[in-house]
Amino acid sequence: EEKNKVEKQKQIIEIKNRDITDSIQYAKRIQKVILPNHEKLKELLNKAFIYYQPKDIVAGDFYWLEKIKDASLFAVADCTGHGVPGAFVSVMCHNALNRAVRQYGKTLPGEILDVTKSIIVQEFSSSDLEVNDGMDISLCSIDENNILRFSGANNPLWIVRDLEVIVIKGDKQPIGNYVKDEPFTTHTFELKSGDSIYIFSDGFIDQFGGDKNKKFKSSNFKKLILSIQNEPMDKQKEFFSKAFESWKGSYEQMDDVCLLGIKI
Repeated sequence: EEKNKVEKQKQIIEIKNRDITDSIQYAKRIQKVILPNHEKLKELLNKAFIYYQPKDIVAGDFYWLEKIKDASLFAVADCTGHGVPGAFVSVMCHNALNRAVRQYGKTLPGEILDVTKSIIVQEFSSSDLEVNDGMDISLCSIDENNILRFSGANNPLWIVRDLEVIVIKGDKQPIGNYVKDEPFTTHTFELKSGDSIYIFSDGFIDQFGGDKNKKFKSSNFKKLILSIQNEPMDKQKEFFSKAFESWKGSYEQMDDVCLLGIKI
């Protein structure tokens, strides 16, 4: 009798788990729709790759591409949380970015982030609930003259030139409610043929692993990037993927991972 009862409960739990997983899998399909496809990436950024590895089925990280008059805009964003809550925030933030460009006509990365931030703050403050979610982001535009403009909320841009990593830091404030409320800075940089640029969320650098179960860290990430500079972009993606998987080993993935690399 007791055994039957336990069996029945186990079946109920299994069915519930399957239903939840099925619905999250479907949510993944919906989330995939908002992510730019491979064709759009190739069309806007010729030599580029995206390494995207959600921690759970759906993610709080996302990447974003948009064509404006004579420039390509691209971003990597890291929203609060991962899994289902992170995915909800990512859809809101993705929409806010689109609105900043399409509805408000903003083209400078700093201004796009200012408007995106005000949209997000407004959306979250229209409820009675206290919601302090938002995102960190690296946002760039490259025009036809290879002028790069960058603005970041807590996240940097790395430019590799002549086997040296130039780090351009973002502003120390997120897109969302924050004590400090200042306009985002737009940094301008003239790119040369052969330069590579990378924007990324913190999931790769913060991943625990290796022999001593320590974080991967920025210093190792720099070394990894410099060691594969002679490789074409699709090959670089493979190197990043292998490096991440071998570092992680049997440990659990800590966070979503998103990395966008472009060769000029």
